[in-house]
Amino acid sequence: MKKVFKILLWTLVAAIFVGTFVYLYMNSRPQEERYAIVSPTTGDIERTTVLTGTIEPRDEIEIKPQISGIISEVLVEAGDVVKEGDIIARIKVIPEASQLSNAQNRVDVAQVALDDARAKYDRAQLLYDKKVIAREEFETAEATYRRAVKELAGARDAVRIVREGVSELNAKESNTMVRATISGLVLDVPVKVGSSVIQSNTMNDGTTIATLADMNKLIFKGNVDETEVGQLVVGMPMDISIGAMPDVHPTAEIEFISPKGSNSNGANTFEIKAALSNLPESGLRAGYSANATVKLRSAMGVLTVPEGVVEYAGDSTFVYCLTDSVPRQQWRRTAVETGLGDGISLEVKSGIDSTAQLRGDKIQ
Repeated sequence: MKKVFKILLWTLVAAIFVGTFVYLYMNSRPQEERYAIVSPTTGDIERTTVLTGTIEPRDEIEIKPQISGIISEVLVEAGDVVKEGDIIARIKVIPEASQLSNAQNRVDVAQVALDDARAKYDRAQLLYDKKVIAREEFETAEATYRRAVKELAGARDAVRIVREGVSELNAKESNTMVRATISGLVLDVPVKVGSSVIQSNTMNDGTTIATLADMNKLIFKGNVDETEVGQLVVGMPMDISIGAMPDVHPTAEIEFISPKGSNSNGANTFEIKAALSNLPESGLRAGYSANATVKLRSAMGVLTVPEGVVEYAGDSTFVYCLTDSVPRQQWRRTAVETGLGDGISLEVKSGIDSTAQLRGDKIQ
């Protein structure tokens, strides 16, 4: 019994030894590496860049008052559509004491002058009727009287202008009524009833009553990196995509490239402006975020390969062409001349043709 047990034990030890040897031998043998085969294709390659920016009106008009005072009524709000000449707000004039006093003094002086001119006119008319004075002297007195009447009316109107900001002669065009200077959309109304406003003059810009814009004249304003700005020219077409309106795809044409860059987060960028066309009838709002795709270069109907099959060595590029597949794959390193690439495919100008079989990714 002990002899049988020893035989079994030595047999097990021998089996383990042989199995370990075979396992190590099999794993020490070099495994054949196999690669996917890629064939060149004929296609189009476009190199594009994407600019981020916003949709903005070409011109934003700030409406400012022509007189100083207090807002008594606001007739529009942001989002309203107005026409040129529409009343946006009304202003109540708060007269200055000195101006009002001077205007009232002018009325008093004009009244005294009128009383004097009336008396002289009545006297001249009486004497003229009696043939005591010449007609010329009578007409002079009459003209003086008429001028005094006009002067008093003007003085009284001046008092009204100082006190109310309204003239009797052009009440419809009163400076107290702030009107739209263009037809368009109201973007912002930064004032409220009771707000004090200052007229625009050479000393200050004045208070903005409202901001208007013609939403039929929009532009794309964005920035391009300094590495790509040299490839852009005025007149280049752009495709616009708007995040808030994915179904709207207006086109644009570059009309301005800033000659001076600005530093943003360590990168130099240049401002780009492009005029939008093919706009929807409504829905676009100022300030929408947008992306603009610009085609920098293109190559149509050329031989292309995936960029992953190309090996770079300095200024040279190579591919591996299949020369034999039995009993194992064999490859030949071949120099090629490459052209335009889009990050996925690469143009091959020379070195291989469409029948070449190229080494792709390794098969696991």
